[in-house]
Amino acid sequence: MTTVPFPRPAHRPHVTVDAADPHLRGRSRGRRLAEGLHEALDGYDRLFTLAGIRPTTVRDDADRSLDAIDAFRPALRAQIEGIADGAAVEPWRIAALNARTEILARSRVVPPGECSTIVRRLPTATGATTPVGVQTWDWHVELSSAWHTVDSAGGDHRYVGITEHGILAKIGVNSAGLALHFNILGHRDDRAGGIPVHVLAALVLEEAENTRHALEILRAAPLTSSGSFTLLDQEDALLLDLSPAGIFEAPEVSPGTLLRTNHFLTAVPAEHEKTWLYQPDSGERHAFLRDRIAGRPAERAQDLVEHLVTGPGEPPVTCLPDMSGPTGRRWASLATVLLDPAARTARVLDGTPAEHTTRPWRTLRA
Repeated sequence: MTTVPFPRPAHRPHVTVDAADPHLRGRSRGRRLAEGLHEALDGYDRLFTLAGIRPTTVRDDADRSLDAIDAFRPALRAQIEGIADGAAVEPWRIAALNARTEILARSRVVPPGECSTIVRRLPTATGATTPVGVQTWDWHVELSSAWHTVDSAGGDHRYVGITEHGILAKIGVNSAGLALHFNILGHRDDRAGGIPVHVLAALVLEEAENTRHALEILRAAPLTSSGSFTLLDQEDALLLDLSPAGIFEAPEVSPGTLLRTNHFLTAVPAEHEKTWLYQPDSGERHAFLRDRIAGRPAERAQDLVEHLVTGPGEPPVTCLPDMSGPTGRRWASLATVLLDPAARTARVLDGTPAEHTTRPWRTLRA
């Protein structure tokens, strides 16, 4: 397929931090990312304004989120405050980045981007099978320079993956062999005031030993917003609907295969879904990928990546921006991420799935 160019940095930042003290861990990250982080803050200020969300509301949501984090895991608040210290900004500004999903949930004007995730059990050299996952991370092209790869140590587990500047975590794998894919969903009761979903991602990657341990951690957390975590370890994989209505396990799309786009796959949260956000697009992408997987089952990690490549006349699994469109409505597959929990690796492509043979991959090992 033909790709559409969009702005990307010549050198994607990679940030390595290692400190047992969470504030120091955050401060190290803030110092490393200070220049780009200020650009990310400016970008989100523009998005919040475009979404019709007042600065006082952004700050209030950020402060309430920070208080919820402090009550549940003070060390995560310390990391956020450390990033603010290292980048010389007020802590609520970094809290707003970490709660950007919850803050933007207030708006119907700036819908979020779209992501597609596939997890499949693939054969190993021993004849057994193990879960491997791949996803696109689709987001506003205006923020294409505002993310980095990360290697974070000092918590219970080291983890590697990708995240946005100032945001603790997004997609990755930890040293215990627990991997996490992340998709956004939309529930009518989404709001700030609980643990933001991006902070939950950091919590799981820092603490969880395996998928079931991750589920225990998530069920204990105060959750007021929506998302999907696809969790996988060397033996098991779980596809979760996270929502203010609770956490629910979604079924396989076929034996050994999990598939996620951007709508709820379980009945309870689906009753109050913000269908205007993603439908019919999410359903079309889900049906397209389901049929493609059934028609040519993946046997290698590369096959999973190729499943995500789409072109003209097909649903936009490979998401290319319409650069003639207005700010806030230009989305692109900013990254493609392949997670292998058995190998403790995250392979990151700074680009769309269609570029998987023409642009370099960065391999990170937890």
